[in-house]
Amino acid sequence: MTTEHPFAQYVRILGKGPNLSRPLTLDEARAAVAMILKGEVEPVQLGAFLCLLRVKTETPEEVAGFSLAVRDHLNLPGDFPRPDIDWPSYAGKARNLPLFILAALLLARHGLRVLMHGTEGHTAGRLYTRETLAALGIPAAESIAQAGKQLADTNFAYVPLEVLHPRLLEIFQLKPLLGLRSPLHTVARNLNPFNAKAGLMSVFHPNYRGVHRDASQMMGLQTMACFKGDGGEIERRPEKPCLVEGLQDGQPFEEEWPPLLEEGPGAASGLEPERLAALWRGETSDAYSETVITSTAAIALRLAGKASSPDEALALAKRWWDERPKLAIAG
Repeated sequence: MTTEHPFAQYVRILGKGPNLSRPLTLDEARAAVAMILKGEVEPVQLGAFLCLLRVKTETPEEVAGFSLAVRDHLNLPGDFPRPDIDWPSYAGKARNLPLFILAALLLARHGLRVLMHGTEGHTAGRLYTRETLAALGIPAAESIAQAGKQLADTNFAYVPLEVLHPRLLEIFQLKPLLGLRSPLHTVARNLNPFNAKAGLMSVFHPNYRGVHRDASQMMGLQTMACFKGDGGEIERRPEKPCLVEGLQDGQPFEEEWPPLLEEGPGAASGLEPERLAALWRGETSDAYSETVITSTAAIALRLAGKASSPDEALALAKRWWDERPKLAIAG
């Protein structure tokens, strides 16, 4: 090939060395990712692009541009029910059960529409959301239309990444080949693909809280919150203080949530998803796990405007948990 490929300009911007390279602007990132989603990029270019972004770490402009490009290429029906909370789930749990799933289902039981999206399998030895939900009798949506029906019927839907756009799953699955996680692990948290009223996010590395907040603001999102979750999932560790950063009415905020428990043994180890059903039904009692569930739900309630303070949000979440119908989780 003697004529330069149109995508080469974006690789060059990122890869010209320590003195000449620079981050992509929002518009450049949006244009580059649009080419990727349309299949207009060679595999070697895609690998170079993803690795260069990852090595330097993503800027808010790049995360916003990447996210907007994905939203540009989603084929969503106009009558899709608008979620109240966007809940990305991409990390998986390595040591303890994904208790955040019960927090999300608790919110759905009380009328908040929760749209969860994610993927699995990129890291061995973890329990992912789709498998956990299946064990609880909650199927993942196989299409956007099915997700809309589930959300309308039960206030909860889980949409696998490939249902959003098959090219996105291909990028996630490059991790074993490249040896690095792709920027999509960061970007996916910002997608809010169904334009939920509020976006809930978590990070493994605390410095990414501000990246997600600033990217959300550049995207025009009005309400979101991000905190350091357990293993990168949206799940609070109640024995530690929790700094929540986000946007309310488009304006940045920070809120410190104090620890709720003394340092202790934490949740029981093991990744048997059936234990979640037993916990919901009250067949087992685990004070730490129940505090994880209610304190995670409380952050979502505060974000959704259901409480005027952390204390009020936590009291409401505890009441909902105590009053939950124990015969069934879904529906």
